[in-house]
Formats: sequence, C-alpha cells, structure tokens
Amino acid sequence: MPKKVKPAGNGKEESPVPCKQVKVETAGGPSTLNFESPSGLFESLISPTNIETFFKEFWEQKPLLIQRDDPAVAAYYQSLFRLTDLKSLCSQGIYYGRDVNVCRCVNGKKKVLNKDGKAHFLQLRKDFDQKRATIQFHQPQRFKDELWRMQEKLECYFGSLVGSNVYITPGGSQGLPPHYDDVEVFILQLEGEKHWRLYKPTVALAREYSVEAEARIGTPTHEFTLKPGDLLYFPRGTIHQADTPSGLAHSTHVTISTYQNNSWGDFLLDTISGLVFDTAKEDITLRTGIPRQLLMQVETTTVATRLSGFLRTLADRLESTKELLSSDMKKDFVMHRLPPYYTGDGTELSTPGGKLPRLDSIVSLQFKDHIILTVGPDQDRSDEAQEKMVYIYHSLKNRREIHMMGNEEEIESHGLRFPFSHVDALKQIWNSSAISVKDLKLTTDEEKESLVLSLWTECLIQVI
Repeated sequence: MPKKVKPAGNGKEESPVPCKQVKVETAGGPSTLNFESPSGLFESLISPTNIETFFKEFWEQKPLLIQRDDPAVAAYYQSLFRLTDLKSLCSQGIYYGRDVNVCRCVNGKKKVLNKDGKAHFLQLRKDFDQKRATIQFHQPQRFKDELWRMQEKLECYFGSLVGSNVYITPGGSQGLPPHYDDVEVFILQLEGEKHWRLYKPTVALAREYSVEAEARIGTPTHEFTLKPGDLLYFPRGTIHQADTPSGLAHSTHVTISTYQNNSWGDFLLDTISGLVFDTAKEDITLRTGIPRQLLMQVETTTVATRLSGFLRTLADRLESTKELLSSDMKKDFVMHRLPPYYTGDGTELSTPGGKLPRLDSIVSLQFKDHIILTVGPDQDRSDEAQEKMVYIYHSLKNRREIHMMGNEEEIESHGLRFPFSHVDALKQIWNSSAISVKDLKLTTDEEKESLVLSLWTECLIQVI
C-alpha cells in the first residue's frame, strides 16, 4: 500500500512511493520490516524515504515525520509492546528505577512517583489510572523478542549501540517536561495517539540531556499528532515534549535511540592516545620532561606553542599511519551491544559446528557484523618493549538481559588476540567471501592452521 512522507514542518508531501517490504512471520504476527540485512531493515523502517535522502537531508540536521495509513504497519507496531504486556512483565520480576519509572510532568517539572523495590501490575495500573502517570519501561528489548531482533540489526547498521524506552501515557496527561537528548531519536507510535511539539535546539547535536524551561524554548517549529504506524525522527539536541490528547484511553510509543558519544570528537579522543604512544616510541622530544613546576602554575598558556608543535608532529604521522590504535570505543561497542538474534537455544553462537579447519580448507567469516578487528598495545605488558597486538572482539556471547542497563560489573569481553604479524592474514579473511587457509599471509603452515582453528573455536569462521 502506498505511503506518504512529510519532511516535518514544511507541509509538502512527496509523491506516493511503494514500500519495498519482505514479510516475515514472527511471534507477534507478520512483520512489515525487511530483516534480510541491516540496511534492508533501516530502509524499510524509514520507507518510503530512501536511505540516501535521509542521510543527505535529515540525519543530524532536521526532523522527519512519516505518517502512514496502513493497518498492517499499525498492527505490527502494536505487537512490539502493549499496555497489557505489563502484567506478564511484572510477573517476571521488574523493579522501580531499574526497569520502570512512573512519572508525570507537573508545572513544567518531572515528578517521579516510583515506589520502592519490585513493581506490581496493580499498583502500576492504579498510578496510571488515578494519578494519570506515565509508565516508562527501560530497554524492553531485554524481554520483547521483536525489539531485540530490530535493535540488533540496527546496531549492525549504525555501528553504534541502540537502546529503547517505551512510554505509556494516559489521556489528558504528559510524562516529561520539554527537554533535549544526547542521542539520535526514532519514535514508533504503537497504540493510541501522541501530540508532539518540537522546538529549535539551543544546543545543536547536544552531548548531554537537559530539561528546558518553557520560557526559553519559544514557539514550536513543528506540531503534529502521531498515530499507530507513524514514525518520527529528530536529531540529538532537538527540544521536544509530547502529551496524550484528552478523550483517549492512552498512548504507547517506543523511542529507539543511537549515536550517544559517537562523534568525531569522541573518535579523536579515542585514537589520539594510541597515536601519541606510537610517536613517543620514535620521537625523543615527546619523551622529554615538562618544565619544572608546570603542574603548579595557574596559567599554562606559555606552553601552548610547544603543544601546537607536538600536534603538528602527530598530524604528520597520522597522514602516513595505516593502523589507528583504538583505545576504548571499538571494544566498548562490541562488549555492550546485543548478541545476534536467534530462535531456539543459540548453540550456533557458542558451539563450533561443521568440519575442523585444516591447511587445505576453504573458510569464510560468519557473524561478520558482530566482530571487530582492532590494533592496540599488548595489555599484558607496560614496559618500553610493549608491542602492538591485533585484537578480535565479538558479541556472540553477550547477554541480552543486561543490554544498555549499565551493569558494568557483569559485562565481559569475548574474543582473541594475535601478534601484529597476523594482521594481514586476518584482513584477508575479513575482506574475502571465502579464502583458502594455505593462501593466508603467514610464514608457516602451523601459524595458518593455528589462526583458523582459534577463529573456528570462537564460532567466527566456518569451513565451506
């Protein structure tokens, strides 16, 4: 069925464009999204807007409103999360603060109405009905398979963590005051209707969350009502507020968010330490001591010229470097992301299958979207002879139930490390759809067999 798309706020409609859809049967009913690839999923999510148009005209720039009048999309969206799902979720053991917040916007401020401890459905429903409170459910992809399936693919597509929150608001009420976020936001309207107002950012592409007073934000730049099946996107920093119109039973929407701390500035901070480490090994001026008492001085502007000279040296080295040392970003992403979506017991993610790789085998990478290859210093050594190593991290064994929950003590890294001499052979595997083990760029046959056996044991390659 044709869709219509509105670039939010300009009132112009593009010509109807057929939506390319691949229907997949799921537990929640037929999907209207294309799960065959990460790009296919995103394209179907923002359909009929094409990907090129989205990133050229909207991404990090301005809101996009997609209003659909399609019962199939509305039914699929509704299957993602319903108000009635809260009863079964409460029976699984959810807690105030960690899993759910109960709140209401009162006189421009957020009033939290949480109780202590475990949340019970009857109490949630009582606050919802009598106090007109919004129920905010944190990271529902931990419990809802279809959201896991969707967000896992989106993490593959963006190369960034993708979180979500569900907001259920009764009629004639508002849960949160005007605010802006530090994430790119995609709103999927699931049940009922939600009235939205968007305002010009006070901080474009903001790096932190902030509440804004009504007196500061002026008049809305965009105002509309979302209905089931509709989608809204807006960049981080966009000031927004939303309420459920009076006369409706309730509204349910899911906020899917990404690109938190994923800017060029973050990437520069991540890579600069490795660049300094490498350069200092060869440039004695970076190893000389700073002036006496420099750290005790109030003003350090006198060393700005010296620092700018060092930065020029680093820039020159960066131009010729082939391997950037990522200190944290790559590893943090793969450690905290969702595991691949699966049905059944997921043994294919933890138990190697098929033939054991040999020297005469042809192998191919599997779960490529869930693996990263990065170069870093040897973490077991801190002396002057510290060498670079190649690290392979993957998310096959990550735990879905703690995704985006901040349980740092429960987060583990999964992967392998190899001498830097293996980097070319690993890149051969990464960049080939299939490759013969004997053709790997390693000195000995023993090294070749050992490398592929290590990858096979982690379920990262298969013999074809």
